[in-house]
Amino acid sequence: DSAILMHPKIWEASGHIEGFHDPLVDCKECKSRFRADTLEKKECPDCGGELTEERNFNLMFKTSMGPVEEDANSIYLRPETAQGIYVNFLNVKESMRMKMPFGIAQIGKSFRNEITPGNSVFRTREFEQMEMQYFCKEDEASNIYGKWKKLRKEWYLNLGVKEENLKFHDHDKDELAHYATEAVDIEYNFGFSEVEPFKELEGIHNRGNFDLTQHQKFSKQKLSVKELESEEYTPNIVEVSTGLDRALLMFLIEAYDEIEGGRGENSIKDKEVVLRLHHKLAPIKIAILPLSKKEPLSDKAKEIYDELAKEYRVQYDETGSIGKRYRRQDQIGTPYCLTVDFESLEDNQVTIRDRDSMEQERINISELKDYFRNKFN
Repeated sequence: DSAILMHPKIWEASGHIEGFHDPLVDCKECKSRFRADTLEKKECPDCGGELTEERNFNLMFKTSMGPVEEDANSIYLRPETAQGIYVNFLNVKESMRMKMPFGIAQIGKSFRNEITPGNSVFRTREFEQMEMQYFCKEDEASNIYGKWKKLRKEWYLNLGVKEENLKFHDHDKDELAHYATEAVDIEYNFGFSEVEPFKELEGIHNRGNFDLTQHQKFSKQKLSVKELESEEYTPNIVEVSTGLDRALLMFLIEAYDEIEGGRGENSIKDKEVVLRLHHKLAPIKIAILPLSKKEPLSDKAKEIYDELAKEYRVQYDETGSIGKRYRRQDQIGTPYCLTVDFESLEDNQVTIRDRDSMEQERINISELKDYFRNKFN
């Protein structure tokens, strides 16, 4: 977990101060502001007015550090978490006694002075980033890059994302950053626009040894490694960079389902919402629903709740009809509802309802832990 406020030299070394810009234009008529690289025509999309010439707009938030404003030093809120990993590379390698190759990952806030935030949490000025920098020898980098492309695709598919909603855009040579040898954008079908429904979700980059070389140059601190009989070298870096907020938005879009006419034969709703989250992502795994809030039924249900809560995130709900309680759990994506009825007091069994199929099973209370371990694994 690296610092949000770091020495401004770090952003000079990384190239952000010089090159982290978006092209900006304003409408001369309505005064609206746009990123020039997102416009199809050289006129205002809002009113059709004439646009100004492009000018660079730095995306870093600038602030000052020091007790007296006029003597304060200019610093920046970090626009990405990766540079903090590079700065701490040797600290991690030496304190953790890491052998090459190895990776460092972190999740944390990043800040960008976006011109046009929007589309829910897709583009915001502060966001949660998940980044991993994998350090290796130059001759290993391309194979590791290919491995991470495969692993990242599997991660999305294994959490329920449909393959047709993912697109891998490999960068051509003229698209590559000056330091990169290979790069791919993983895009998802967010559907914000019919013209361009796929938008960037994450990037995977073979960055060469540019980053450590730059930080070595500016800090005067040697960041090369030498192990056993190998020659001393500056590691190459394979990067995976993902927006947690965009991933969250993607999983919600992927899971959201509206059932026209409601669920079941007796439904009186025009439509009902089901959030078909993969069970690993569902905030509540099991809902415990006693058919009555009175004793001894509620006591039996609370015993089951206490036992299952040791292993799973569970919710106890005794308010309203059983149908309404099922619908509430469907809307928040709970995979299984467990109903304790009056027969449970006699046969020691409960009814398990599956969110997606709506099928119900009668399971002995003593077998519940094994039943759910099998379902969730």
